[in-house]
Amino acid sequence: MKLGSHNLVLSITALGALLLLPDAFGVKLKEKFKWREVSFAWPSEDVKQEALAAGKYIVHNNLPLGLERWRDKLFITVPRWKSGVAASLTYVNVSDGMSPDLHPYPGWDENLLPTERNGASDEGSSYLKNNASIISTFRVRADECDRLWVMDTGLADILGDAVQYAPPSLVLFDLYTDKLIRRHFFNSTLLKEDSFFANVIIDTERGDCDNAHAYIPDLGSYAVVVYSLAEDRSWRVKHNFFHFDPLAGDYNIGGVNFQWTDGVFGMAVGKRLQDGTRPVYFHAFSSTKEFMVSNTVLKNESYAQSPQAYYDYKLLGDRGPNSQSSAEFYDSETGVIFYTQVNKDGVGCWNTVMPLTADTQGLVDSDSDALVFPNDLKVDNEGTLWVLSDRLPMFIFTSLDAEQYNYRILVGETRDIIKGTPCDK
Repeated sequence: MKLGSHNLVLSITALGALLLLPDAFGVKLKEKFKWREVSFAWPSEDVKQEALAAGKYIVHNNLPLGLERWRDKLFITVPRWKSGVAASLTYVNVSDGMSPDLHPYPGWDENLLPTERNGASDEGSSYLKNNASIISTFRVRADECDRLWVMDTGLADILGDAVQYAPPSLVLFDLYTDKLIRRHFFNSTLLKEDSFFANVIIDTERGDCDNAHAYIPDLGSYAVVVYSLAEDRSWRVKHNFFHFDPLAGDYNIGGVNFQWTDGVFGMAVGKRLQDGTRPVYFHAFSSTKEFMVSNTVLKNESYAQSPQAYYDYKLLGDRGPNSQSSAEFYDSETGVIFYTQVNKDGVGCWNTVMPLTADTQGLVDSDSDALVFPNDLKVDNEGTLWVLSDRLPMFIFTSLDAEQYNYRILVGETRDIIKGTPCDK
């Protein structure tokens, strides 16, 4: 009888502890913005109606995919997967309401497609409306020097009658003036048959802005293109670790089963080490393994392309089954890498001071409605994690329900959301 009473007391105590779980195990991500279908801040209703009538704006073909925070702007990319995308590079204000209109960046003119296609070449600027034009971008990055780096694929109507308006290029804007700083077109020697550039990672520091480097993973032909701002030059780096894992190409998301062969995709630049170098973390999309290489390897063109560089790339470990990830981001304040968990409708974390094993991975949030296909994430200068989910597999393989909320942006404070996970060290 006493034992039973004692067990009852323990049960009541345990129940009380369970009621405190949200605090004990971290605060979940909160919805900041959500849309059934995205809308745009058109110059006028007449302009909008003209675009609708001409098929230049097909509402349900506009899917947000990438995001980035800079001051009061939240940049949102809308790749031209299909025809009728009104603008590919947009922003909202962080103080906007729940379902704000998207504003084209830097303006409407720069987001208009060229009326005629003369063919793409290395002299890509001659085929654009102007040199600041954005054809189609998946991801962007605002650096420590208040510049916006845009990876423009130059490719429109990707899932339909694909048109290559211009070669892939990096477009660099001054965020204070919204003016073009530079556009760098990738030389044809860097492009292979299956090349596809959907991400850009920047390696720079505020005190050394002119010496920036960009790393652009080529997920289709398994390489990384490195761009030097100081030299205005780019080169291609290959490695076996950039390939996808043939055992990790099967996906089941939101009731949709499909197979992808995407290689190197997620990349993150880590903390500067005592010797002045910085680790560059990376993984293939269709993989559960994480790798690392020093930035000094990637930035040295001749060495990076030599056989001697092979063993400079390190396998860090395996995140565990069904842990395929699109994007990752290193948070310098916590030392944690946050990454998307597309097969788990969630966001994962790994503290870089710990060995990388399945047991050291945390799941900071998972939601079978709000986090169906978390596509991109970033940590801003205020320690806030921003996550965009967009149900991309349904958009590509089936269809989206316009009556449901399909696109969401969620936020959470990094130190709060890792509480109770293996990342909180």
